[in-house]
Amino acid sequence: MRYPEGHNDTVRTRIVETASRILRREGLDAVSIPKLMKAAGLTHGGFYIHFKDRDDLVVAAVAHAANDSAFAAEDVTAAEAFAKYLSQDHLDQPDHGCVVAALGDEGARRPGRIGRAFAEAARGLLRRVEKTLHPRSERHTISDDTLRKASQIVGAVVLARLVQDDALAGRLLVTAREQVAR
Repeated sequence: MRYPEGHNDTVRTRIVETASRILRREGLDAVSIPKLMKAAGLTHGGFYIHFKDRDDLVVAAVAHAANDSAFAAEDVTAAEAFAKYLSQDHLDQPDHGCVVAALGDEGARRPGRIGRAFAEAARGLLRRVEKTLHPRSERHTISDDTLRKASQIVGAVVLARLVQDDALAGRLLVTAREQVAR
């Protein structure tokens, strides 16, 4: 049976989007290829049409997730981006949020291409925060202000997810929002 033109690209995108969400929610080691393919509504056998191995999929999923950020939109102000990043929704839905905050600690321990994909995701986040803070700047470096604010927001989300205390998590988000607004 012949599929319409673009079918393989559409299916590959669906697999990557599904993997991106599930990996951010459950972690890099928690999900098998059969589980990912089932969640995408596909069979396990079709996986190897699109990816050479699991690492290939993880790299693609990390790259996709890196673009799923409060700072990815071009038409958002810094205040709006920080408010979205430091929101209860982002805290409660890691599968739809920043891959660096959701999986950065796991990614940092990965060798090879997965580690490089996470390094690029982190550098990309820094570049997007820089561009959001300084939209007219032509510089190609990351300012100290951007480094401070990016580490505050990522750290606040990671800590808020870890503390298992809703009140303290809320305070972490509010405090971080106040700090980055300065």
